[in-house]
Amino acid sequence: MKLKFILFLVLLAALFAADVLVGSTGVLWPFGGSDASAGEIAQRILFDFRLPKAAVALLAGIALAASGLLMQTVFRNPLAGPYVLGVSSGASLGVAVFLLGLPMLGGAGIARDLGVAVSAWIGAAAILLLVMAVSARIKDIMAVLILGMMFGSAASAFVDVLQYFSSDTALKGFVIWSMGSLGGLSHGQLLIMAVCVAGGLLLAAGSVKSLNLLLLGEGYARSMGVSVKRVRGVIFLATSLLAGSVTAFCGPIGFVGIAVPHIARMVFRRADHRVLLPASVLIGADMMLFCDLVSQLPGSDLILPVNTITALLGIPVVVMVVVNSKRGRIM
Repeated sequence: MKLKFILFLVLLAALFAADVLVGSTGVLWPFGGSDASAGEIAQRILFDFRLPKAAVALLAGIALAASGLLMQTVFRNPLAGPYVLGVSSGASLGVAVFLLGLPMLGGAGIARDLGVAVSAWIGAAAILLLVMAVSARIKDIMAVLILGMMFGSAASAFVDVLQYFSSDTALKGFVIWSMGSLGGLSHGQLLIMAVCVAGGLLLAAGSVKSLNLLLLGEGYARSMGVSVKRVRGVIFLATSLLAGSVTAFCGPIGFVGIAVPHIARMVFRRADHRVLLPASVLIGADMMLFCDLVSQLPGSDLILPVNTITALLGIPVVVMVVVNSKRGRIM
């Protein structure tokens, strides 16, 4: 098992380096040389664009994979994930309310970045609470999944209404945000995202023991002294921070949260969250860096939407999970 972690760490370093070095301008060789202006341009490309974008891909992969694992455990649903259960749509609704419904609060700079992030957290938490309230009354996991998708569709419908009645200036700002991208984040935005992801991961890591007990059922967890309500609250907060932050700064990214935990289970063959959480985090980071790398076309200014690549990689995993669930192997 240690060897597998080492291999994924080596792959992470290789993918991060490749993501930084490969792009429309080719490989960035060491700075300086006879052409000082070329060296200065290379430094700006590296530090203002390439490194921040690779760091965002790393953080997004970590956050989405961890939030997907948390949701699959809490809901005991192999198809749970921030995108499928409507959490990303809720985060989008929060951002839409902030940018379209209350444009006078938008502000600029760090205030706007924080406002977008907080709005996304609130929207994600609202959908999570709705889904959790339903799951407490309905035990059929497929019914909960469908209702979660309906909540997400309702949130998207509200976003459409806000877009219809918003001003041209506010609409333009929201459309640019909704297109989503791993690039274009300022250093301030990157810092906010990193702090939020780190906070969500700390909450998740502190709940590992309780998550393991929840795998055996809420009744068993209670008999072992676990406060299920408190654990749910902590997991909701962690998931809102993780999935909400990614949606706030990168736009909705699908299939990473649902696919990566299953890949981690298949590779490491463990149900223990002391193994699954770091494994999911590593694989999620690798997957997002790989998707960002594939989305770039060397020698061209064209960049494919990263959502397209994550869907192509994640959908086969989801199909396999559904097929296995029909054979009686759900988690």
